[in-house]
Amino acid sequence: MKIIPYALTYDDVLIVPRRSSFSSRSEANTKTRLTKKININIPIISANMDTVTEAEMAISLARLGGIGIIHRFMSIEENAEMIRRVKRAQSFIIENPYTIDPDKTVNEAKKYAEEVGVTGLIVANEDKKLQGILSRRDFIFANDNSDTLKVRDIMTPREKLITSHAHTTFEEAQKIFANHKIEKLPLVDKEDRIIGLITVDDIKNIIEYPLANLDAEGQLIVGGAVGVHGDFLERAKALIQAGADVIVIDIAHGHSDHMIEAIKKIREISSEIQIIAGNIATAQAAKDLCEAGADALKVGVGPGTTCITRLVTGCGVPQLTAVMECAKIAKKYNVPIIADGGIQKSGDIVKAIGAGADTVMLGGALAGTEESPGVVMRRGDKKFKVCRGSASFSVTLKRKNINLEKKDLNEVVPEGVESLVPYKGPIIDLISQFIGGLKSGMSYTNSYTIAELQKNTEFVRITNAGAKESGPHDINVIN
Repeated sequence: MKIIPYALTYDDVLIVPRRSSFSSRSEANTKTRLTKKININIPIISANMDTVTEAEMAISLARLGGIGIIHRFMSIEENAEMIRRVKRAQSFIIENPYTIDPDKTVNEAKKYAEEVGVTGLIVANEDKKLQGILSRRDFIFANDNSDTLKVRDIMTPREKLITSHAHTTFEEAQKIFANHKIEKLPLVDKEDRIIGLITVDDIKNIIEYPLANLDAEGQLIVGGAVGVHGDFLERAKALIQAGADVIVIDIAHGHSDHMIEAIKKIREISSEIQIIAGNIATAQAAKDLCEAGADALKVGVGPGTTCITRLVTGCGVPQLTAVMECAKIAKKYNVPIIADGGIQKSGDIVKAIGAGADTVMLGGALAGTEESPGVVMRRGDKKFKVCRGSASFSVTLKRKNINLEKKDLNEVVPEGVESLVPYKGPIIDLISQFIGGLKSGMSYTNSYTIAELQKNTEFVRITNAGAKESGPHDINVIN
């Protein structure tokens, strides 16, 4: 009879405190590796779930130092447009800013601005020569006649605009905005053709978000997810062209021939794009995907809040053990590990990194925030949002394009559930708590960096009594 190995998850262990030289947890540096070539300033990734990450989540998290992975349960064009929206959300100089012809109606301009997610537009003719600017205030005052009014009738005309050149520095732009009290600064060439745009919001964001993760062009970094069947290659190509910094090949069982073939095919599209492969849970899976060319590995089969894979299939590995086993192998290939799922508390992030992960992916923990997709619902005096797993019933129908009238529902075997989660407010509050807890954990282990935390962590197994002792007990909790 085979010996059955013992496997553990986060609540089964604690980290042993060490003598610390910290004077404040603020001394901890949370910069870490996302992939072989990309670093991020906090080790947090938002999951590619349709109730967690779209453009708004990806923008907010990248500004705070993490990265969002936009889900794939939409058309390819919608998917690519979300990547573009993140890329345009923040940059010192916006190249190829959105423009509108002066002879378009105000309604047409308003519709276009809503489609691309901006509040104002540069007005230009066919030759890209600057004609004016259409601002949010212009839209407001044109409401009554927006069907008949032309853009040229309400725009701020060229002769009243302040412009600058392609080599404008950050300091020069600050002075121009301060002196002229403007919101947008078009950049033009000698022929007055538009070559870029600087906005006061971008200046403000650069100052307010010092941890923002930016690419070489000064734009926010973002990832997009693809599968391994159907249009995955076409989708990957569109996301890369739209500016995605990383492609996540995301399937429930990542240790498969389909995954290895998908890595190879996407690498043929682009030799530069960073590829994250997953999900996996074993050392052999880590070895095979590292050798297939993955730039990071997503570890976790079944630990997610809305995942029922282990119940449906009987397969999986408790998350702490899965991370430790995969990290042991990945380290030999210099491939970072993403611990995906099972994170409920900031202490779990400390444990995941201590087990060998470089980052953690959060799904259910970020669902219900202001930036997550979906509407806020009320039940009595409480607010909620929907959270559903990527293998839940409705997402499976969408992914497989199943027509309910023509298909037998017995063909659908969901491995995830849908639920209501409490509305949690802005993501910044949640991330502040998670990172504060992580830094405290780093101070308890005398770890000034993520690499030191991975090295310094010593685990002890605990009993159910020890787990109970770790939380509030023998009192009436009122908050």
